[in-house]
Amino acid sequence: MAHALRTRRGLGRWAQTWAGVATVLVLAELASRTGLLPQRYFPPVTEMFTALFAALGEPWFWLATGQTLQGWVLGLGIAALLAVPAGMLLGTSVVRYRAFRAVIEFLRPIPSVALVPLAILVYGAGLESKVFLAVFAAFWPLLIQTLYGMQDVDPVAVDTARAFRLTRAERITRVVLPGAVPYVATGLRISSSVALILAVTAELVIGSPGLGREINAARVGGAADLLYALIIVTGLIGWGLNSMFAAAERRVLHWHPSQRGAR
Repeated sequence: MAHALRTRRGLGRWAQTWAGVATVLVLAELASRTGLLPQRYFPPVTEMFTALFAALGEPWFWLATGQTLQGWVLGLGIAALLAVPAGMLLGTSVVRYRAFRAVIEFLRPIPSVALVPLAILVYGAGLESKVFLAVFAAFWPLLIQTLYGMQDVDPVAVDTARAFRLTRAERITRVVLPGAVPYVATGLRISSSVALILAVTAELVIGSPGLGREINAARVGGAADLLYALIIVTGLIGWGLNSMFAAAERRVLHWHPSQRGAR
């Protein structure tokens, strides 16, 4: 009975979501067909999807998609390897946190796009520049979330661990880290979107191989339908990656109170 109720609720949410998507697509189609939006710059949605389905059969499309995902996975992976240990190191010591807080607050607000000239100067216009920008942008949300997670541990749990004479290493591994995992998971999900945004941005601005460069090529060639089709693809990739991380977060953190209501 409970399973059937959850299934009906899930189907209801799914129907509501896609009803909203369908409404937006129909309105966009009508706006273009009626001339409310100029078709030269905003072609009908049906033409966008026609161009998208045509691109799906072309080798260059899959090559560009793979190049974008390559920059994303390298950027996010390197950022995670740097940010999570750094956040753990700073979050477990008030002295270390205070010593580096000013540096973090200075570097964190710097827009990654402002580093494009530096990336081109040091790495050129290839994959390395794209990864560098993605790493810089994805590093900070993950670092901050890890810091918050390490510092937001229940003090009662820490005091209890001390009362049971657990060593500092044991308190960190058995109490602090499990409490910080939900924050790290959220940081990974946020940084995933940021890394994808910067990967596509680098392709657009620098000309690194990938979907961003193909979007720019479609713009130069006046193929507005293909341009929007590729933009839709980047949006679908971002949505898919976010959904993947959210599903993994629910599965791994099924024991956490924040996930019990989402099941």
